[in-house]
Amino acid sequence: MTEATKKTAYTRTSTVRANKKKASRKAPRRANSKIKGSASPVLLPEGYHPSDDEEFMNPLQLLYFRKKLEAWRAELLDEANETISGLSQENLHQPDQMDRAQIESNAALDLRTRDRERKLLQKIESALRRIDDGSYGYCVETDEPINLRRLEARPIASLSLHAQERHERMERVHRDD
Repeated sequence: MTEATKKTAYTRTSTVRANKKKASRKAPRRANSKIKGSASPVLLPEGYHPSDDEEFMNPLQLLYFRKKLEAWRAELLDEANETISGLSQENLHQPDQMDRAQIESNAALDLRTRDRERKLLQKIESALRRIDDGSYGYCVETDEPINLRRLEARPIASLSLHAQERHERMERVHRDD
């Protein structure tokens, strides 16, 4: 075997080992909605809240966050439907210019709010996809677990606190450019 062939074989082997190591590190995260060894789906106990004493992102925690995200999504969609029906029922043919201006101003504010909520809905959908693929609760940059208190406060979080702070610092630096 020539020196170049040995080097290529070593590089391929190293890459394969690294990929296997990466895959094995992610494998334990895969979770489904069934308890191991049981054929029945996981049911969320009344008043359940995730705790640090449990295994991280176990089926109960995943179900808890799924339900929280789905309820948030349903609430946002209901508000959007109310806005649509409210805007369609608004009468812009007011004789008074001040009344018409106020109605238009309120409608513009509602539409800006719904646009922000549309972006939030996309983040909620992304979080639900991460629950499905088993990567929910782990930082997308560092692959480290995200603190449960952070997930409780912001269930759509995809970055750990340190990664988020680093991201915001970089954003401030580059915003001035």
